Order: sequence, then C-alpha cells, then structure tokens
Amino acid sequence: MPPETGPGTGRLLHSAVARQARIRPDAVALAEGAVRIGYRTLDHAADTYAEALRELGVRPGDLVPVGLPRGARLIAVLLAVLKCGAGYAALDPAQPAHRLKEIVSRLGAPVLVAPDSVEGAAWADRPRWAPPEEDLAEAARRRTGPVHTVVPESSVASVFFTSGTSGRPKGVLSPHAATLRLFGDRPVAGLGPGRVMAQAAPAPWDAFSLEVWGPLTTGGTCAPAPADRMLPDDLRRLRTGSGVDTLWLTSALFNLFVAEDPDSFRGLRTVLTGGEALSPAHVRSFLRRHPDVELVNGYGPVESCVFATTHTVRPEDCGLPHGIPIGRPVPGTRTHLVDGEIWVTGDGLARGYLADPVATRSAFTTLTLEGRSLRAYRTGDRGTYDRQGVLHFLGRADRQVKIAGHRLEPAGIENVASTVPGIRHCHVLPVPGPGPAGAPDHLALFYTSWSHDLTAADIRRALAQRLPHYSVPAAVYRVPYLPVTANGKVDPAALLSSLPSPAAVRNTS
Repeated sequence: MPPETGPGTGRLLHSAVARQARIRPDAVALAEGAVRIGYRTLDHAADTYAEALRELGVRPGDLVPVGLPRGARLIAVLLAVLKCGAGYAALDPAQPAHRLKEIVSRLGAPVLVAPDSVEGAAWADRPRWAPPEEDLAEAARRRTGPVHTVVPESSVASVFFTSGTSGRPKGVLSPHAATLRLFGDRPVAGLGPGRVMAQAAPAPWDAFSLEVWGPLTTGGTCAPAPADRMLPDDLRRLRTGSGVDTLWLTSALFNLFVAEDPDSFRGLRTVLTGGEALSPAHVRSFLRRHPDVELVNGYGPVESCVFATTHTVRPEDCGLPHGIPIGRPVPGTRTHLVDGEIWVTGDGLARGYLADPVATRSAFTTLTLEGRSLRAYRTGDRGTYDRQGVLHFLGRADRQVKIAGHRLEPAGIENVASTVPGIRHCHVLPVPGPGPAGAPDHLALFYTSWSHDLTAADIRRALAQRLPHYSVPAAVYRVPYLPVTANGKVDPAALLSSLPSPAAVRNTS
C-alpha cells in the first residue's frame, strides 16, 4: 500500500485543491452564471461542510451518497466528503426512488446528503443532511479552521455506478490516484491555469471527475452548466457568460452538435470526446470548420477512471481503415493486447466493485510482464496497434456475432457505413430470429440521414462494394434519431424495440 499522505502533498484530490487555494486564493475556481467563486472561498466552505459531516459521524473510509443538484454547493460538499477522508457517490436525484434507495443501502454510510425537497426523498432510513441555502462565501465565513485528515492515496475517492442495463448496477470503487494521474505534470488537454471547462456530465459519471477535478486540481475554472443536458444553446451561453473554452461531449452528443449547430463550437480551444467509436464523417466536418480547435479522442472504461488513452485527432485520421485512433496511454497507465483484447494496468485502476468480490475477480486479473506481476483490468474491447504504436479500437468482444457460420463485427460494418455519403449516424445490431432461443439470424443497420433521398437500397449497394456479401446487413432501417442510454451511449434495446417485426425491417431493404 502506498505511504500515507496528508494535506498539501497534492496526492489526494482535496489536498490538490487546497494547494491551488494557497497558490492562487483569489483565482476563479467556479463560474456559475454571474457568480464567481475563488479557490480560497471554495476550500473554506468545504471545511465548514466537512465539520458538519464529521459531527454526523462521517469517518475515513465511509462512502457517502450525495444527491444534490448540479452546481457550486454540490462541488463544495463533495470536497468536504473528501476532506473527511471518506469517498462520495454522487447520485442523480431524478433516478427511480427504488434504485436510489438500493444504492444508498449498499453504501452503508452514516448519513445521506440530500435536500428534503427532492422527490422520492425517503431513499433510506438514515440521517439526512444538506448544506444551508446560502452562497459559498457565507459558508466560508463560518469556517472554524482547516480540516486535516490523513488517508492513503489508494483510498476510495469516488464510487461510480454502472448503468445496470444488463443487471444490478456495479459500484466502481475509484481511488484518489486514479483521477489525479490525469492531472499531474502532463495534464490532459484543455486543463490548467486560465482554462475554463464546462461541467455538464451527470454527477454519477466518471466524466464528472474530469470536468470538476480536472480544472480544480490544476488551477483552472469549472463552469457548471445550468441544464441537466448540454445542448448547443447551453454551450453558447456558457461560452459567453463563463468564458468556457474546454468541453467534453460523448461521441453521440458530439455528432449531434456537429450536425445541428456546428458553429456552437466557435470560441473553444479544446473539445474532448469519446465513449464510443467516433464518426469519421462528423470528425471530418468538425475539423474543416474548426481547424484551430484541438479535438481529443479519449478512450477508457470507468474501471480506469475517465481515460486510459487519448489521441489528438488529425484530418488524415478520418480515412484510416480502423477508424479514428484512440491513441496512447495517459500518464500512470499502460495498455496491453492479450489475444486481441485491450487490458489496462497502472494507477487508474479501480480497487474493485462495491461488495462484489466475484465480479472483481472476474474483471481484475494479473498480467505477467517482463517477470513482473501487474494488476490488470480486462476491458472486453478489442484493439490493435499501428506501426507507430498508436492504439486503435476494433469493437466490443461481446458485440461479435456469428450468423450463418460467419463471425461478424458490427463495429467494423459501422465504420464502413459511416463513410457512405448522406449518413449522419448509424448503428448495427444482430436481430433475434424467430426460434425459441432467440439466436440472431441477421444484422440490421439503423441510420439517420443528411438527405431524405438516401434509401436503404442505396446504402446496401454502397456497402456491397466495400464488404463481403455476408457482412452486408440484411435489413437497413431509417430512424429519426439513435436513442441513447442514461450514460450517453446508443441504446440497443430501444432500437430493437422500435421494430414492429424482423420482417418489417427486411422490407425496408
């Protein structure tokens, strides 16, 4: 276990923020609407809230559920939880009450941080606390002194709950070091003094850590978005009102912005995107329109906190056979290919899954390299290195499907389809057959189009010129949009449920 570290060392998230408060006390840490909050004010307000949490029994090692609305008070409270030596699980109050109650019960903390006004407030029969309705300057004035708690950097800082679309959500236990490795001597693009990053990701996502702790541990400014979901008009307001110059978007949202309002990116210096394979057509359009904006493709499972690799995208990347590269490892991280699967090692790895040793043993394993045993996470993603050692994403191993004796790669088909002129977005899915086992008997390509003149037959003809005949989807279906999950990724179940029947899809071909 790493040696214990205390305040001021910068090896803990709250220590890194406190260091910025000493170096640049009056610099803007948070820009929320017309309100500007300095680093000293944020740090002192968090001390005030940490004392309140300590009085309620929060101790080092606790995992505290926090269900506050987006904004400055939420960030100050999360910082306060860390100052207590505890970890936080930021929750979405809009989630179903039964799920929130189950999550809170699993965390087992002595207190729940949430206002009584939140619908479904009876998440658990335990003490509830929320900071007063006040600005952070008032909370800072009530501070009695600094809160010092000594914990190892391997302590859990955040618990990220997976979407749970395929079962019970897993709680990913992410330590301080996992987040801080991204913001050290070589922070990821768009961070540092003078930079302003939008905070728009839902609080339960690991992208929230990028948007909040990225700026606050490097001397930049975090600008919470007023809405729960970022749209182009929201970006314009953040850019003009808060000076936002750095933005993170899921690849699905990036495609939407490029398609619907490409000028909304004007004035930005850096755009980070990822979560799914990027669309070369949308990337090409973005780079042509905004050649001076740095575009970064970030790849990484939540088990390796935010990013495992990044790649600054260039125009020539749009024509590569495996799509836009996902790049090289971030500091403190290494990637490995084991039988074609991407494995990740290094400081970014989670400690495991909350109260789930079986799942932890299944996903986290040991990799022997050059005589050393390294703890590794098996991503379930397939990849390949090019001659320069840059990593390329080849799709999910669990998306491979066997139909009529042929092993098919939906991600590869999507890469080819995305180059068909007129296609905006596309997604390929296996469609269950009529048999009792529901085994897939054909592929369906769902697409949105730039042009109403583009037909399913046009797309199939174009694909037939580029793909083996057995890889051309038997059904091509136009949809008004590709639905996404709560985590911003394409929702396969919603797409399949939109089909009246497999036969109806075939008739669109």
